[in-house]
Amino acid sequence: MVSDSDTIGRREFVVGAAALAAGATLVGRTPAQAVPVADGVAKFSFPDEGRVRVLVTGDAGTGTRTQWAVADAMRTFHSREPISLALGLGDNIYENGPHDAADGQFADKFENPNEGLDFPWLMVLGNHDNSAIFPGDGGWLLRGNAEVEYHARSRRWWMPSRYYSVRVPEQNPVVEFFVLDVNPLAAYLPPIFSPYWAADGQFMNEQRAWLDRALAESTATWKIACTHHPYSSNGPHGDAGHYDGVPIAPINGVHVKSFIEDHVAGRCQFILSGHDHSLQVLEPTTASKGTRQIVSGAAAKTVGSEARNTEDASNTALYENYHELGFMVLDLTANAVDLRVHTVDLANGTSTEAFARRLG
Repeated sequence: MVSDSDTIGRREFVVGAAALAAGATLVGRTPAQAVPVADGVAKFSFPDEGRVRVLVTGDAGTGTRTQWAVADAMRTFHSREPISLALGLGDNIYENGPHDAADGQFADKFENPNEGLDFPWLMVLGNHDNSAIFPGDGGWLLRGNAEVEYHARSRRWWMPSRYYSVRVPEQNPVVEFFVLDVNPLAAYLPPIFSPYWAADGQFMNEQRAWLDRALAESTATWKIACTHHPYSSNGPHGDAGHYDGVPIAPINGVHVKSFIEDHVAGRCQFILSGHDHSLQVLEPTTASKGTRQIVSGAAAKTVGSEARNTEDASNTALYENYHELGFMVLDLTANAVDLRVHTVDLANGTSTEAFARRLG
């Protein structure tokens, strides 16, 4: 099984390297500045019905046999139980992100592995999608805009902006997904020389205002926040505010913690995240104000061991798995949310339902 032993950790990261990434900045697109679909690109449509089946997958974009094995299992599931749409919870293009919207990696690491999974994919930006110097350092936020621009070229890929929301169905929505970009708050290379991307800078302040307004206006039964970096996790990266056991702000995710607690907790029923290459269904906490954290980041890589053996790995879990590939499926109606976790056998590309529970 694939493990993460070859990736850089925050403990090993030299904070002083932040200066090397200085100066890389670009005004990001707000929802009002979303990229339009190009002529000749016919997007898959969102379902217009009262039942929505959602494929939840993350950290997939390797182009390796592990990604293909999970995709094979998802195709088999889709042929048996048709899926309405998918969530790609970040790290869409390993290891460094795309060079531009015409990069062949989009074909190798998204389009080709997901052939036959023909429905909209709501995509989230991850730290590897914004790499600058080291894979996954999150220090070149400009790079993530290439994935926004790819929205205009792909029938499946849905990322009209760095953050956005989608209501399904549009009228009388069962669910609204709020896709968020917390990369400026969690980068290994903090944007200390780029005020636009700062924790209290224009990009994040506009995102906060947009999210507050969008949540207040939403009439959806279920409100789901989608991030790459989790608010809480029993995996190696850990909880926001304590990422990787690093005591140094802001790379410990303290600003992610504040952002979630101030703008998401108690307002959304669920936070769906990747980043930790694992499958976790965690119980809500007092701090999360009843909002449940789910981590689905095992679509191509796994942690390769059990939960980190520290006192911080203390979130109560209904289910957690750190050594098997897999994906999740959410079935949503106006009355219920049912979650299923599927683990995938790398040898034959088949999946096993490892956990099932009604969560709402």
